[in-house]
Amino acid sequence: MKAGFVALVGRPNVGKSTLLNHLVGQKISITSRRPQTTRHRICGVKTTAEGQIIFVDTPGIHASQKRAMNRYLNRAAISALLDVDVIIWLIDRPTWLSEDELVLDRIKSAGVPVILVINKVDRFEDKGVLLPFLEGAATRHSFADLVPVSALKGTNLDVLERKIIELLPEGEPIYPEDQITDRPERFFAAEVIREKLLRSLAQEVPHALTVEIEQFKPEGGLTRISAVIWAEREGQKAIIIGRNGEVLKKVGERARRELERLLDSKVYLELWVKVKKGWSDDERALHSLGYTE
Repeated sequence: MKAGFVALVGRPNVGKSTLLNHLVGQKISITSRRPQTTRHRICGVKTTAEGQIIFVDTPGIHASQKRAMNRYLNRAAISALLDVDVIIWLIDRPTWLSEDELVLDRIKSAGVPVILVINKVDRFEDKGVLLPFLEGAATRHSFADLVPVSALKGTNLDVLERKIIELLPEGEPIYPEDQITDRPERFFAAEVIREKLLRSLAQEVPHALTVEIEQFKPEGGLTRISAVIWAEREGQKAIIIGRNGEVLKKVGERARRELERLLDSKVYLELWVKVKKGWSDDERALHSLGYTE
C-alpha cells in the first residue's frame, strides 16, 4: 500500500484545480478563467486498491508582491512544498515564461520527485512542438517523468496517476477511504458563492471581493446559510448587486442550486454585500477573513 501527499503547483491559470477535480473524480476546488481563482490550499483525497493520494491544490505562484493578498497567495503555495512526497508542476504551453522559472527555482530546493505535466495539450495547434519542448525541459531539471495531459478532456490522467503511485512511499492510508477532502462544508459554501461571482462579474471586480459565511445551520432536510460578500469600494458593491439586484439574485440562485447538490439538502441562502476598504492589502484583515497558511 502506498500513501502520501502530492502538491499541484504552477503559475496562475494553468489548470491545477481542474486537474485536481478530475483526478479525484469530484469537484473539490472551484474553477474559472480568472487568474488566482484558488486562494487556499485544498486537499483532495483519492483512495484506490494501490494506495491513497492526497493532492494539495495551491494558489498560482506569481511574481507580484505588491499587495498583501499577492504575498499571502505565494506563501500558501510555497509552504505547500515543504511537507509533500511528490510535486506535480503544471505548465500549459510549450514555451517558458518568467513565472515558470520562478516556480522551477522553488521546486528545485524541495528535494522530492517532480513530475512535469504539460496541460491543455488538446489546445496545441501544432502538436509537433511538444516533443522538442519535452526534450528541452528534461535539461532544466532531473524530472521523475514528463507527462502531457488534458485535464479537461481526461487525456493521460491514468498514466499520470500510475506514475504518482510509483513515487509515493509505502504506508497506510492517512484519511478514511470514503473521505475526499480535508475542508468542511462551510468552507465549500463560501467557495461556491465566490465561484459564481467570478463567473458573473466584470474583469476588475472579482479580485477585490471575498466571501465570509456568517451562518451555516443544518435543520433536518434544510440548510440555512447566510453569507457576506466583502468588496473594497462602494462602486464595487453596486456592481455586485446590479440593477434592481439582478446580479446578486443570479449569483445567489446559481450558488443555491450547486450547494443543494453538494449538501444533498434544500438550501436557504441569504447574501449580503458589504464594504471593507482595502481588505486585500491588509494582513490583519486577511487573517480575520480566513486567509491563513
